[in-house]
Amino acid sequence: MKMEESEMREENRKIRFLRFLVDFSILSIQQNDLSLEEALKIVEDAKCAACNLFPGKEETFELIYRPRFQRVIEERFGHPHPTLSPQGRGEG
Repeated sequence: MKMEESEMREENRKIRFLRFLVDFSILSIQQNDLSLEEALKIVEDAKCAACNLFPGKEETFELIYRPRFQRVIEERFGHPHPTLSPQGRGEG
């Protein structure tokens, strides 16, 4: 069964919004004077927003966006953070 045009438009809108939110969050981590804890909160807030937009897709966030956030935080703070790695989330 095909998605109706309005459903496709809504899905595309959500995807664009999530991309914007993640890009903005990454820029905020890179450019703002934040503590590590504040940066980690931004990551979790982005994840929460993604899960609200796409219920049941938490694993998709972990596969697509978590590695981007991890790279940015490692670049910014100089070392990997355990809560961003699979082992730190209890998945390792």
